[in-house]
Amino acid sequence: MGEFSRNDIRAVLAEFLGTMFFIIVGTGSVIGAFAFGGDAALLTIAVGHGLGIMVAVAWTAGISGGHINPVVSLAMIVTRNIRPVLGGAYIVAQLAGAVVGSVLVKWSVGAAFEVNLGAHGINSAISSSEGLLMEIILTAFLVLVIYNVAVSKKGWGANAPIAIGFAVLLIHLVAVPFTGASVNPARSFGPALVANEWGDFWVYVVGPAAGALIAAVGWWFWKSLGEDELEESSAN
Repeated sequence: MGEFSRNDIRAVLAEFLGTMFFIIVGTGSVIGAFAFGGDAALLTIAVGHGLGIMVAVAWTAGISGGHINPVVSLAMIVTRNIRPVLGGAYIVAQLAGAVVGSVLVKWSVGAAFEVNLGAHGINSAISSSEGLLMEIILTAFLVLVIYNVAVSKKGWGANAPIAIGFAVLLIHLVAVPFTGASVNPARSFGPALVANEWGDFWVYVVGPAAGALIAAVGWWFWKSLGEDELEESSAN
């Protein structure tokens, strides 16, 4: 089918469904934490996102490579782990999956528990630039973890989703009080669109994109030292 094989189409669909699942679990944990979480709200949100991404990545890894994040796909395009046209299709599918996931959450919980559907926002105690820097740093950390456990020949193989899930959990423990801990434009886009909450949205696009590109360049430099060659993505 032109640029796309049947396996490519399956991979794009997996990214759509995986991201939709992650948004439902992630934003559902935010809504539940605000409604019933009490003092454990931060831990509830962190665990919900960490386990959610771990399961989503494990489920889709053998089909699409388990990106579940537009900036992960962007980084993989830059380091030639995925064809640009397929990577672009992944990004569209991830954003669409995030929107559908947010719509399903909205329909499921009712107006009494929506809490802006878990839309991200910068804490008023910090500036947008400080929030931007946090998103850059934490996304770079996440993408480097992904390269080293999921892409590297010396990585964790089938166990890579565990490390990725724990990385996302740790990121949320650190950043939820400050930025809401996006590190994933799809996670920010779905709730923002469905709830019409766009405050500081640019931070959640620019920050993760910049962090992912920094990690991609760092990965290229690391591999240029000759440890081993970049692997082709399983989605190629």
